[in-house]
Amino acid sequence: MKIKGLRWVIIGLIFLATVINYIDRSALSIMWGNENVEGSIAQSLDLTKDDYGNILNIFMVFYALGQLFTGKIFDKVGTRIGYVLSIGIWGLSSFLHSTVRGFLSISIFRSLLGFSEAGNWPGAVKSNAEWFPIKERAIAQGLFNAGASIGSVIAPIFIATLFVAYGWRTTFMVVGSFGILWIIPWLLINKAGPKKHPWMTDEERDYILKGQSEADQKDTSDSKGKSLREILSFRESWAIVIGRFFLEPIWWLFVGWMPIYLFDVYGFDVKQVGMFAWVPYVGAALGSIAGGWVSGRIISKSNSINKGRKVTILIGGIIMFLGLVATVLFGNTPIVFVSIVFFVLFGFQFSIGNVQTLPSDFFSGKSVVHWQD
Repeated sequence: MKIKGLRWVIIGLIFLATVINYIDRSALSIMWGNENVEGSIAQSLDLTKDDYGNILNIFMVFYALGQLFTGKIFDKVGTRIGYVLSIGIWGLSSFLHSTVRGFLSISIFRSLLGFSEAGNWPGAVKSNAEWFPIKERAIAQGLFNAGASIGSVIAPIFIATLFVAYGWRTTFMVVGSFGILWIIPWLLINKAGPKKHPWMTDEERDYILKGQSEADQKDTSDSKGKSLREILSFRESWAIVIGRFFLEPIWWLFVGWMPIYLFDVYGFDVKQVGMFAWVPYVGAALGSIAGGWVSGRIISKSNSINKGRKVTILIGGIIMFLGLVATVLFGNTPIVFVSIVFFVLFGFQFSIGNVQTLPSDFFSGKSVVHWQD
């Protein structure tokens, strides 16, 4: 059996994993509420906004550690098994949120979730480097990144609906099951890499391999990538590190705190948060796809990867900056606030997909995972 466009099926599965990733990740903030929100996590467990901030910090610390170590795991076992380990553990961790009794237990399961969810990103970037020619990597990365946005669009409405009907404990059981079920099609379809996959057509295999860099084509499962020390010796490495250092907090500010802001400032309940919190992530999803498409067009016309990436990153940065200023000056009502954040997150995803693609432009697949460290 041969499947035309198999690389797009693989990135489609990674897109779906990313959707699940963000549904699992978003569930806590959407159902957290406060002492005045009936049936919310905060009210049920007698927890405060300070507790939420500490739990979010714990998640982020273990998320950072997870990016470091899961990258090395993906290097050793490959993307096929690496994803099974990552999404299997995070699905179980999300499911176990249904059993928490207080700050300690929720912190433990949140740390496991953060560590394991981090594997999605080095795994996706490594898969992109393995399965796509250079000129398609930005759009592939954009589609994968759109999964984060689509997951964030789906999560508020879906989670709020489950919460209203069944409560937060059952909601965690449901969303935690998705990741475990995802493993089945992943193992069935992703049998091997593009060089050896039995379902790949010869035309697609040649197209992928001819469109990759020389380093990518020499890369094999037994080859060893550059060490982190070697990668950081390149000037380009520090440009990407600094760029992500300034860009990433913008995304996490809204992912972590926007529902809490809606609870506290506008007095929303969980159902109302579900009605509003999804809007900005539509902008993020559109930005992911648009950023990849624009970059690919510029590269095709100018024959310059450098120009394509830089121009697209600059455009997204300008949109973000203007949106953040507008949020401060004009975001005085819920509708205006989420509408402005729509453009902020559009600009973020327009840029970040190209920033995340740069490592696969510079290095072979074996080295790419370090960029998620």
